[in-house]
Parts: sequence; structure tokens; C-alpha cells
Amino acid sequence: MYSEAPMTITHTPIEVQPEERLPGYEQSEDSFSSLPRLNNIGVSHLESSEFNQAIDNFQAALQLIGQICDPLKFASLGCQQATCNDSSCQHTKCDGGVSTDSYIYQRREYDEGMHHFSSPIRMEAAILDSIRTHDDAAAVIFYNIGQLCLLRHRDEEATECFVRALFLARSSAGTPPVSVVAILHNIGYIQYRNIELEKSLATFNECLQGFRCVSNKLEYAATLNCLGVLYFHLPKADTSRAIENYTNALALRRQMYGSDHKDVGTTLNNIGRVHYIKGEYDLALAHYLEALRIRRSLLGKDHLDVAATVYNAGQTFHQKGDLSKALKYYKEFMRITVPKLGQNHRDVAIMLKCMAQIYHEQREYEKALTLYSEALTVGRAALGMHAEVASILNKMGNLFYERGDFDAALEKYQEGLDVERAVLHSLHPNITVTLTNIGQIHKQRGEYSEALKLYKEALDIQVKSLGETHPSVAVTLSNMGLIHYQNKSYSKSLDIYQEALRIRRDAFGEDHLDVASSLNSIGLVLFKLGLHQMAMQSFMESLRIRRSLLGNAHRDVAIILYNIATIHLERGDEEEAMKCYKETLRVERAALGPDHPDVVLTLQYTAQVHRQRGELNDALGCYCEVLRIQRRNTTGGPDPAIARTLNNIANVYLQQGKAGAVVETMTEATRIMIEAGENPDDIRLTGFHKYGFAILFPENAPVA
Repeated sequence: MYSEAPMTITHTPIEVQPEERLPGYEQSEDSFSSLPRLNNIGVSHLESSEFNQAIDNFQAALQLIGQICDPLKFASLGCQQATCNDSSCQHTKCDGGVSTDSYIYQRREYDEGMHHFSSPIRMEAAILDSIRTHDDAAAVIFYNIGQLCLLRHRDEEATECFVRALFLARSSAGTPPVSVVAILHNIGYIQYRNIELEKSLATFNECLQGFRCVSNKLEYAATLNCLGVLYFHLPKADTSRAIENYTNALALRRQMYGSDHKDVGTTLNNIGRVHYIKGEYDLALAHYLEALRIRRSLLGKDHLDVAATVYNAGQTFHQKGDLSKALKYYKEFMRITVPKLGQNHRDVAIMLKCMAQIYHEQREYEKALTLYSEALTVGRAALGMHAEVASILNKMGNLFYERGDFDAALEKYQEGLDVERAVLHSLHPNITVTLTNIGQIHKQRGEYSEALKLYKEALDIQVKSLGETHPSVAVTLSNMGLIHYQNKSYSKSLDIYQEALRIRRDAFGEDHLDVASSLNSIGLVLFKLGLHQMAMQSFMESLRIRRSLLGNAHRDVAIILYNIATIHLERGDEEEAMKCYKETLRVERAALGPDHPDVVLTLQYTAQVHRQRGELNDALGCYCEVLRIQRRNTTGGPDPAIARTLNNIANVYLQQGKAGAVVETMTEATRIMIEAGENPDDIRLTGFHKYGFAILFPENAPVA
């Protein structure tokens, strides 16, 4: 993962009899005493990060027991600085694994409990007593060199040393001075951080088998925790096995350590992550906050592991919609990490993006844009051409799109797409998302052929990578169907929507919200084709599904009711249309509140039906409620929508013969249109220009 120049360590086999004793039993006392001393001095240097001196002593110890090691083979371990770090290296996704960039807490700055056996071994006390042969001593020294290689990010050489130590430990006649479990843990850890997850799983399961004859509960708990981490990080997370292993590890650690221990905090944090990806946010938060309490008390408020759990808790509050608490935790993460990792670090870029998202969701666009821009600068400095940079660009594109600045949105989406195509596989799903976003802009501009071209490219990627019957294919087909619908190509739209429906039914069954969505879309097309009975059947089936899954007070239920009312109105069945509009209003008010724009739209259509039926007082009541909502919701300045509602009210007054009220209302409507810079002739009395009104009502001619 972090290899520099390749290095090969060759060792001469130790040709000894199984019962051969250390120097000191059959050789001089000086040789015997030198071996532990050299090893232990090497350990002291290693613990002080004095790598040159450490490797010199370990090498001398190996040579003392007959190992031949070329000093040049070890030279780079001590003197060459590791130039790769997580803020500058671009990690890639390996076949069968997950990217190390997937989680802010998966990289080496933050503890998941995967490197439990990270300390070198001193030859003293019980360890020294267990060393009976050259092989026993060599196992300890190789293990220590492996730990040194790990610190220097030389994983290939570390693996070689640990494998050698493993062979020697398993060959020991008695209890080896370095445990087989500890060696396997380190091998499994190297495999994990190199994204060889299946190999790492096999190695840690091998550790587990060793506990049939070993009763060390803490080592057993550490192994269970590591297995949990691996099941969590599989390309398709095995959350049930992850939770099972974590829970067992937590019980053992609490039994042996008590509740307030660093390892207990680590496992609690890991459990929280499983609940998070399952969408169990309350459970996730409970585990995160307990882990945070332990980590703060034991590690201090400024430790990076505290920052990891702070991030996790903030992310969970974010998902729960508690944006103020999320922002508080995100800011704490920044306070801890920036002094330790530097400003131009990948995780700083991620956090700036998260903070920007909060302001984005709160529609504080300028604050969001400032933070997105800062995240982009940091991300480019830390990562260069990287998928995380593309993610930030796409977030910025979303912001510009929401503001209606399609040119700026298109520019950011295109930049993001260029990065994704440079660093991701050509069939990566992120590319399809960006292609779809760009297609949406062209659709909004009415550039339907360009939009279809992009959707077809996205569809081609999805079919090749996911297969023709994947639900994501249905999503893209639905986008294409909408383009044809808006372009009035209703037959093409119907064919595509029906294919999307077939895929969704096969994938989800009959009673699924995506199936209901396709049925609604098909109903709209059938309505445009004049096939009202078939459209009604499609809408009614969609309504049945949505009511069964969402209940009676949901916006999506109101949408279907509105569509059904429209069909009744088109058929001339005003009574049924009115029933549906009233039920739509009830649902919208319950689901969205009394002043939502959807309520305004339904009130306007309800008022029209009342007018057609001659129910003028009811129509006037609906229009007056629309006016009240519009005035309450206006952000200041003259609003042409209010003028149009006043125009509708005036027409009702005209039908009632209230000429004075007509004049007063039309005067206000005209004033608003003029102040808004709109053409006042766009408002008129039904069947009259102002001149015609003056002829009919001469007493009002001066005003008209």
C-alpha cells in the first residue's frame, strides 16, 4: 500500500537440531547475554522512532545466531523517510475490495482496532524464559523487524518478516515467545490495509481457530473485533456478522476491562458505524456518544480517535435532520484535526464539504458556496485529480442548479465528469450520476435531443455494469420517458415507461413505491393520448400502492388524487372531480401545511370547478384563501401571482354583478402588474377588455 523501493530480505536457513540450545547453554555466557541486549536496545530505538539504530541492533542480533543479512537490504528502512501519506496519495479501488477512501475513519490516523498487536517484544522475564532455541529467538527478532517495516509503510517486507516469524513460532517445541495469534493479526492487518479483504478474513478466521486451545479472552476479543471490521468493509457489507462479532468482542472487553477502556470505546464506535449504514440512526448515535465519552475521558479532547467519533456523531445528527448539532460536531472535528493533519488534508476537504452541505440544505447558498469552494481548493491540494474532488464539484453543480444558474451548474458538472473519467473505471456509477445531472440541465433548457444523448450514455453504462434488469436502469429509462413526454412523443414515452415498470415489478414486486411512480407516469401519458379509462386504472393502482405504503396523509398520495380529479374534470364529471380535489386539499394540508404552494394550486382548480358549477361564493372563498396564502408567503415587492389571483376574484365579482368590487379589485391588480414591470393588459375580465366593461357599467367608466 505504501511501498517505496522494492526490498528483498534473504535469510540463510537455520540448520539446527530441534533441541539445540541458545548460546550460553553450550557456548559462552557473553554470547547469550548479548542476544537479549541487542534485541532490547533495538526495541528501545524502535519505540523512539530511531529506525537506523533499531535495524542495526536487530541485524546484529540475527547475525549472532547465524543469520546472514546484507546491511544494504535494511538500509532504506532506517534512513529513507516515508513520503506517502493519506493526504497526498491517491488510493485506488482493487478488485474485490473497497477503497480506503470510503470512510473518513478507515485510514491509519484513526483506530478501528485492526492493529491490536502493534508493540515490539523485549527479551526479558517470561519471554526470555520461553526462548529455548535459535529459532525461538529469531522468531522474536523477525517479529520486531516486521513491526519496524509496518511503521515505515513497507508492507511487503513486513509480511516477509511476519511469515518467517510465523514459521519459526509454529515450529517451536514449547510455547513460542511470540504468539501465533499476534503474528497472524499483523499479517491480517497488512492484508486489510492493502484492501485484500478476503485474504484478511481468512487470516483472522485462522486466528480464531487457534483459540480452541488458547484461553486468552482479550486476544479472542481483539480477533472478533477485527472480523467485525472486515465484514463491515466487504464490498457488500455483511452487517449481521459484523454486529455479531462486535457484540461478542464488546461483552468480553467489558468483562475483562470494565466499561471505561480504550478498546471498549473502539468497539462501540465500530458498532455505531454498522447501525449507521443500516439507517438505524438512534442506535448508531447511542453507541457513538458512549464511545465519545470514553475516548474523551481516556485520550483527551484533542485526540484523533476522538475526532473520528465526533465526525461519526455529526454525520448521524446530519442524517436525522438535526443540522445545528451536526454542524457543531463538524466544527469540533475541524478544531481537532487541522492542527494535527494540516489544512491541506483529505479529511479537512471532506469536512468542509459536509459543513457546506448543511448550509446548502438550509438554503444559505452563499455560505455553502464559500465552504464548497474552500473544500475544492483543499481537495485539489491534498489529492490532485481524485474522486473526492469530483464529488465536491458535483455538489457545487447541484447548488447552482437549485439556484437556477444552469450555466454555472453545467460548468461544475462537466469539470466533475472530466475528473471521474480520468480516475474512475469507465463503468463506475458516479459517472452515470453526473451524466444524468448534465442531462437534467439540458432537459430544463428544452434541449431534449442533447438530454436524451446523455441519458442514453448513462443507460449504456448501467446495462453493461449492472445488467438490463437492474432497478437503476429503470430510473434512467424513466428519465428518458419524461423527455419524450415533455417533447410530446407520447407513444415513445409510453413504451419506455412500460419497460421501466416491467423492470421494477420484476425487481420489487407489485407493492413498491417505484412501481407506483411508474404507474403514475404511465397514467399521465395515457391521459395525453386521450385514453382516459386506461389512465384512470393506472392512477387508481398507483393510489392503492401509495396509500398502503405511505398512509393517507402523504404528498405523493395527494398528487395521485389530483391527477384522478383531473380525469373526472376532463370527462365532465364535476361532482367526482370536486370530491377528489377536496380530498387532495385535505391530504396536502395534513402533509405539507396550510400554506404550501401545492395547496394554492389545488385551491385554484377547486375554485374553477365551483365557478363552472355556478357556486360563486365557494369559488370566491377558494380564491380569497389563495390570496391570503400568497400574501403571507411573498418575500417582498409586487408579485404578479397576487395580481392574477385578484383578477380571478374580480371575475367572480363580475358574475355576481358586483361592479364596485370588480373595479376595486382590478385596480389593485393593475397597480401590482405595473409595479412588477409586467404588462397590465395580461389581466382582464372574462369576455371584457376595460373598454367593454366601461360600456356595460358606465358608472364605472372613469376607473375602467
